[in-house]
Amino acid sequence: MSQYDPEAYRTPGQLIEALLIEKGWSQRVLAIVLGMEESGVNRMLSDKRPIDASDALRLEAAFGVPASRFLDLQRDYDLAKARIAERPDPARAVRGSLFGDLPIAEMMKRGWIVADEIRNVRQVESELMKFFGVKSLGDIEILPHAAKKTEVFQPATPAQIAWLYRARALANDMLVEPCYSPRAVRDAIAKLSPLLGAAEEARQVPRILAECGIRFVIVETLAAAKIDGVCFWLDDVSPVIGLSMRFDRIDNFWFVLRHELEHVLRLHGRSAVMLDAELEGTRAGVGAELPEEERVANEAAANFCVPKKNMDSFIARKAPFFAERDLLGFANTLHIHPGLIAGQLAHRTGRFERFRKHLVKMRNIVAPGAIVDGWGEVAPLD
Repeated sequence: MSQYDPEAYRTPGQLIEALLIEKGWSQRVLAIVLGMEESGVNRMLSDKRPIDASDALRLEAAFGVPASRFLDLQRDYDLAKARIAERPDPARAVRGSLFGDLPIAEMMKRGWIVADEIRNVRQVESELMKFFGVKSLGDIEILPHAAKKTEVFQPATPAQIAWLYRARALANDMLVEPCYSPRAVRDAIAKLSPLLGAAEEARQVPRILAECGIRFVIVETLAAAKIDGVCFWLDDVSPVIGLSMRFDRIDNFWFVLRHELEHVLRLHGRSAVMLDAELEGTRAGVGAELPEEERVANEAAANFCVPKKNMDSFIARKAPFFAERDLLGFANTLHIHPGLIAGQLAHRTGRFERFRKHLVKMRNIVAPGAIVDGWGEVAPLD
């Protein structure tokens, strides 16, 4: 084995030349040993002939140097030449983040950006700048180095930020009287409570919220975003509630809406957007380990739908067997829709297959009076 210094050479030709000197061989001798033309050896020494796997194995046999060493040197040499020849393109890394992290195809399908096809890069980039309201690609805030215009209470994914921008654009376009006050929100909640008895009464929600100065939008979530709701403020007197209604059920609708109303009531979302994703799982648990803002919003939402003391009493009396007549009687006593009890019962017992017929769909009830974007409908923007 040759005692060469493996770090002393930067190209295969340099290593071969050093090995020839060590052996005392001429190029002609090496050509005879390798079974190739002398001109070929000369080209290898001058790094004009790339070393392939076959060459590396023959050189290994001739010099006792591992074939991988020749191939490693050739790879590094090729890469170094490519770096010199290749013109740096900072936009390539930006495109990697935008096209790799944003659901651009879905945004095109939803009409949020208008482009002939996703491979029309310039057109897509121009539309993205328009969508995010920036003058250069590098300013789009999903990029690691971009200035963040949106502070989100919980870490947000690029898809969630895109959804939020759409909700904000729709809210900005709405004409709502600037009549917000904490008292007005409490009055609105009081007006909403009697609506819990019948699913159809939810059609009044957009009007009641607008009357207390809250902008209400419904935006279908992006597939990767898994958003349930959001609370943010356009300014100190312009709160916004956005729902995705990805779970189109009466219990989920009222829970998420009341959750976001609690954020508004407590002025959450003024300094950082309250983006609520996957509220149904462990994040919906009243006793779960959550940030204080989310915990109090969950408690308010659960108590609004079914007062906790009543729900606890019902479960204590009827567990483990819950009959349909008991559920209907309990709902009638509280003057609420049985779907609200069915939903909470499912989460409290873990049995989601029971009483599903009461979990009526709500989107078509609420949508006619609201600003809606999604499900084949594109909300117009000025």
